[in-house]
Amino acid sequence: MKKKNLLIITTGGTIAMRYDEEFGIVQNDELVEYLLNFPQIRNVADIEVLEYANVPSPYIDPELMFGLAKLVNEKIIEYDGVIVTHGTDTLEETAYMLDLVVTTRKPVVLTAAMRSGTDLGLDGPRNIVGAVRVASDDDARNKGVLVVMNDEIDSARDVVKTDTGKTNSFISLSYGPLGIIDPDKVIFFRDSVIREKIPTDKLETNIDLIRCVSGMDSRYIESSISCGAKAIVLEAFGRGNVPRGIIPAIKKALDKDLIIVVVSRSYTGRVLPEYGYEGGGKSLQQMGVILGGDLRGHKMRIKLMVLFGRYNNPALVKKYLLHAND
Repeated sequence: MKKKNLLIITTGGTIAMRYDEEFGIVQNDELVEYLLNFPQIRNVADIEVLEYANVPSPYIDPELMFGLAKLVNEKIIEYDGVIVTHGTDTLEETAYMLDLVVTTRKPVVLTAAMRSGTDLGLDGPRNIVGAVRVASDDDARNKGVLVVMNDEIDSARDVVKTDTGKTNSFISLSYGPLGIIDPDKVIFFRDSVIREKIPTDKLETNIDLIRCVSGMDSRYIESSISCGAKAIVLEAFGRGNVPRGIIPAIKKALDKDLIIVVVSRSYTGRVLPEYGYEGGGKSLQQMGVILGGDLRGHKMRIKLMVLFGRYNNPALVKKYLLHAND
């Protein structure tokens, strides 16, 4: 079988870092050269490498994510698939941005490392080889953007980083992985049923994310209003319930036509209009707050950035959110 022609786009992160006695774990310029001469990759596919950035992943902001999405859309035409190496801290957000914006049916795979290049038992090389094997597999087509870590394949929409240091940190808590990477072959168990594509040439980054905690007051929502936020994502308790003290600010924001989307700060599960007391999910929905289903807060923020970039119209964004999964 003819080897696939793949592009690896590097962005930095721990996978591209090494330990320095004076400064700790820092950026390093050796990853591109390493990838170009890594025989385990060359044996799987024909590889070209393109450096998009070389920064720690906390430095990767939505504009850089969006620029990467546009680059993938441009370059994927020339290749059978694309792999992106990335830092783990913001990988979830970048992967989901690409999942929404990149339009190809070809494999697009993100991978990373929890350990730097000088750590004992480093995981970066194995994850890269796994990502190349997945991107070379015909069954990886039309599955959306994938994340490959620790010999597992997850969907960009569902995967979350669950631990600060373990190599098995990336998990799809609610639904499990799409597949695994065994020594003899790549195995897909399932597809991700919920798939959205929102092509856009622009991005609106003025979207706020506020996490609810017990006894909180209105100051954070008031700040979002005064700073001209286009929308607010509220990470609420449980099924989508918020403290009583922020209700006046929610009403004020809605009166100013801000979109407020409620998701849960819980690790799994959907928000639902079950509780009718003031601040309960049902009462919030009756006020005009949108319930955000099972999407986690940081990913809902990315989705709103893309939606406002595409439509630039709160009414159309609200209509999309209310009817996207009908």
